[in-house]
Amino acid sequence: MQRLAINTLYITGAGVSAASGIPTFRGEDGYWTIGSKNYTPMQMATRAMYQNAPKEFLAWYYHRFATYRNHGPNDVHYWLKDKNLITQNIDGLDGKAGNKNYIAVHGRLDQMTLFHQQGENVETVITPWNEVDEAHLHNSLFEVFNIQNQAPVINHSFKPFVLLFDEYYTELYKISEAQQRMVNADKIVFMGTSFSVNITQMALEIAREYNIALEVVDPHPAHILHPNVSYKKMTALEYIQSN
Repeated sequence: MQRLAINTLYITGAGVSAASGIPTFRGEDGYWTIGSKNYTPMQMATRAMYQNAPKEFLAWYYHRFATYRNHGPNDVHYWLKDKNLITQNIDGLDGKAGNKNYIAVHGRLDQMTLFHQQGENVETVITPWNEVDEAHLHNSLFEVFNIQNQAPVINHSFKPFVLLFDEYYTELYKISEAQQRMVNADKIVFMGTSFSVNITQMALEIAREYNIALEVVDPHPAHILHPNVSYKKMTALEYIQSN
């Protein structure tokens, strides 16, 4: 009798990109550890901050994210290139590794959108990061994101294609497709995530409802409440080498 293939969904976090030289979010040099001169990271990464202090927001975003835009994929990204994948990362490394069908559920560093009301249907466009002049950073970023008079304007300016803390998942981030992939999975493997964001909680709720097996890959895995979960206390790189 032919054995049916198991539909495994991989959900990855910042730990997967650490080997590419990109900081994790809560490590010693993590994105959420180092803020700007005047604000904490949790204050910076909000839509309200972009609207009210775009100069601070864009400079922080550029230094904490865009400076890593030319980093390359590591072995884990290449291993995942033909896998059913949802990533929390915005670094775009899964696409660089060749995965044509992954969902970047928190957005992508290399793209931006028209600054719009949440829920509206807009297209993503490539962010011209190479046009940024670091010697005149604030003015240059304002030009790239089409900001005049010190504040972004709805349906005129641009916004980084990234889901901020005070925003919610919309179809721009393919949330319905992401949820359907979770429902359809026979197993969900979490790799390099701290389970501190909404998408992982959503996946856990679906897994409980549909009795989907879980696997957690992390050197220090977070304990989760689920009747069918296994823990792999290792890095993502060690995991792929053992599979």
